[in-house]
Amino acid sequence: MKLTERDRRALVILAAALVVAVLLRFTVFADPSAVVAPAADSTALAQQRLLRLRQISATLPVREAAEKQAAAALADRERGMLQADTAAQAQAALLQLARSVGKDNQIDVRSGELGTPRAFGEYGLVYATITFDCRVEQLVNFLADLSRQPQLVAPSEERFTVLNPKEKTMSVRIVLTGLVEKKLVPEKKGLAF
Repeated sequence: MKLTERDRRALVILAAALVVAVLLRFTVFADPSAVVAPAADSTALAQQRLLRLRQISATLPVREAAEKQAAAALADRERGMLQADTAAQAQAALLQLARSVGKDNQIDVRSGELGTPRAFGEYGLVYATITFDCRVEQLVNFLADLSRQPQLVAPSEERFTVLNPKEKTMSVRIVLTGLVEKKLVPEKKGLAF
């Protein structure tokens, strides 16, 4: 195989660029910490490092206590998550909770559609739409009782339609949102943009 004149020039330019890059690397961009320090400086540096390590080790029990406290607080808050093996079971638990709270307020909660679970940071959210007819004070009591539940459930969307203004009855549609573990949320597959 013969090299053409153009290929030879390209190889010469490549070799020259490589030599320049190596020279720049070891002269201009050289790491100053790579220089060997005199023995007197190395003992002073070693003493400084030892002092710094002692300071860090002295703060370790405080850091461990803070970490345990944060873990306990997180576990306390995560107790309110809907416990289930699948997203569908979590949505069923969400509907069951809504029916239970509705029953306590003499409301016949009907289920509607179940939304697609979504990721929410390190957690997941499940959705369930409920509908019912009630009076205004029943709705207020329902929402107040729902907020008192130990589960982390909240209405994310509400729609009210007045049925009878004299009796103060209305048709209510609420999308309830419950917090779950992220592993219950299906991963999105396909192209990511």
